[in-house]
Amino acid sequence: MASAPQPQLPLFYKDLLPLNSKEHKDWKVKSFDDAAFLAETHAIPLTVDEFVDSQRNYPIVFTAGENPLPIALMGLNEGVNTFIGDDNKMVSDVYVPAYVRRYPFMLAKLQEGSEELSLCFDPSSGVVGDHKDGNELFTKDGESSEYTKSVLDFCSKFEESGQRTRAFLEELKKLDILMDGEIAITRNDMPDNPFVYRGFRMVDEKKLRELPAETLETLNKNGMILLIHAHLFSLNLMRTLFERQNAQGKMPEQTPAPVAN
Repeated sequence: MASAPQPQLPLFYKDLLPLNSKEHKDWKVKSFDDAAFLAETHAIPLTVDEFVDSQRNYPIVFTAGENPLPIALMGLNEGVNTFIGDDNKMVSDVYVPAYVRRYPFMLAKLQEGSEELSLCFDPSSGVVGDHKDGNELFTKDGESSEYTKSVLDFCSKFEESGQRTRAFLEELKKLDILMDGEIAITRNDMPDNPFVYRGFRMVDEKKLRELPAETLETLNKNGMILLIHAHLFSLNLMRTLFERQNAQGKMPEQTPAPVAN
C-alpha cells in the first residue's frame, strides 16, 4: 500500500495511507479504547471556530515564531496532560478539540504540487483495519459508506476552519498586537520560588486598547474581537491548570531559591 507524501507528519500521526475501496473494501473502524495517543501531549492545535468552546476548559495561547498557531493547553509542561486519567481516558465534561476527534483520519495531498486532497488515515492507530466489528468504510458495491462520508465531511470542515484560522492569524500579524508571553505562578509552599512559563505568544491588551476606533469597530463587525476576548479570558485558566497539574503531582522539580544572607 502506497503511503502519502509525509516529509513531516502532524502531531499524533506516525504514518499515512490513502483510503481506497480496492485495498480497504472490507476494513472497519473501531472506537478508541482510550486516549493513550493523547496522554503525553500538553498542547493541542485549535481552530478559531473552537475558541469559544475551548476557553471554558483550557488556556488558549499562540505558538512562538514567525507563524504562530493557536493551541489549547492541557498541561503546562512537555509530556504532561492533566485531562487524561490514570486509565488513559479523557476526563468527562470538557470540550474535545476537533484535531483530537479527527484522528486517525485527515485530508492530505497525494501528489506534490497538486491541490487535490484525499482522505488518509494512520494505520498505526490500530483502530482502522480488517476488524470483525466496527463501522464499515465501504459498501459491498465499493462505494463510500455513510460513516466514511461523515468522516470526509468532518475533515473537509476542519480544513475550512484551518483556512479561517490562517486568515485570523494574518490579521493579528498585520495589527501587530501579539507579544511574547510570560507567566510566573507560585506554590503556597514555595512563595519565593515561582514557576515561570515562557515560549508562547498572546495578545497585548495595551496594544489592543490603543487601536484606532475605526479598527476596533471593524474587528467587532467581522467577529475577530470575540475571538480575541475568548483568548484573553482563557488566560485566567493558567493558574487553574497549574493547580490541577500540581494536585496530580506532575510538576517538574523546582530548585529552591537561595536564601539571602
